[in-house]
Amino acid sequence: MADQAHPSGDGFLGIRTLVLTDPISPQVPIPFEYRHESGCFHPKYANRVVFIFEQPRCWGGSHVFEGFRQSTEIVDGMEIAFVTGGSGPAILLLHGYPQNRFMWSRVAPLLARDFTVVCADLRGYGDSAKPPAGPDCEAYSFRAMARDQVLLMERLGHSRFMVAGHDRGGRVGHRMVRDWPDRIAAFAALDLVPTWRMYHSITRDLARTYWQWYFLPQPAPHPERMIGADPDYYFEHCLGSNGGTTLDAFDPAVLAEYRRCWNNPAMIHASCNDYRAGIGIDLQHDEDDQGKILQCPVLALWAGQGIMQTLFDIGAEWRSVADNVTTGTIAGGHFFLDHQPEASAEALATFFARNIQSADMDG
Repeated sequence: MADQAHPSGDGFLGIRTLVLTDPISPQVPIPFEYRHESGCFHPKYANRVVFIFEQPRCWGGSHVFEGFRQSTEIVDGMEIAFVTGGSGPAILLLHGYPQNRFMWSRVAPLLARDFTVVCADLRGYGDSAKPPAGPDCEAYSFRAMARDQVLLMERLGHSRFMVAGHDRGGRVGHRMVRDWPDRIAAFAALDLVPTWRMYHSITRDLARTYWQWYFLPQPAPHPERMIGADPDYYFEHCLGSNGGTTLDAFDPAVLAEYRRCWNNPAMIHASCNDYRAGIGIDLQHDEDDQGKILQCPVLALWAGQGIMQTLFDIGAEWRSVADNVTTGTIAGGHFFLDHQPEASAEALATFFARNIQSADMDG
């Protein structure tokens, strides 16, 4: 991946182009063709994704994350975007696919009444950095993503904290608990089972339902080009089919933030690399940890009418890898954090509050 600056002109002001190459054959440029304002194709720069310098950040409107500080930190060379607010014991909230930190915008203010809350974009998503994938897409492994977040929390003054992750964010959280057990006081896994089980319990129904797990890891630029032909159609389909709801169930300002970020070609490429790592190096890391039991308290919370609970006994899956597991459900589909913020915040607050004292955390 190479970053090349160009003088302004041809209708672009202060543009740069990002040359994306096939990670298997780096000498072959990926022929993206995008028409969205955050990443536009221009015939003068064939096989290049054109970005506008200083892409405006909407921050979701004035009512989203009101009272929270919006910022970025560079940790070990990686820029991570986040918001933080509240006071008390620290909680890190991690989003899933295909969203970003704004997923927590209706939950975080409720938790901030009793906790210091940090909502961060995973690398590759939202406004966080989108580095080259490297060998085996190691840069997008859950291990690399978890390290970003641990270093961010340390930078913010939280050497020990609790973490909740939804979807991909929950997988990052799971890896974080394994790699950094001394830092994590409690972990909430929201609507997921361990990645190892997803790839080692394959049935016809699972493959048909979670087809993205097999589509997104395909070699670049195949999924990138197909998604890039109409990102809004693809990602809106994800929200509807995976969430079992319609788009009007999402806060319009938050949905606008999702769209702003997923229309970035670099995010499309990075999110595919996330899944390429998931089917490869992440499974290697999980294999190394087979038989090891998580020591921190775990909350397995899932969508009561979601897809995951029809395919797995979610509580049993987490009890197979952890000794201290609390289970619960929230009414609705996969994106219950968007649609049921009060119930979601109450479940998380109850679980985390119960584990503060036993985890030797400052209140």
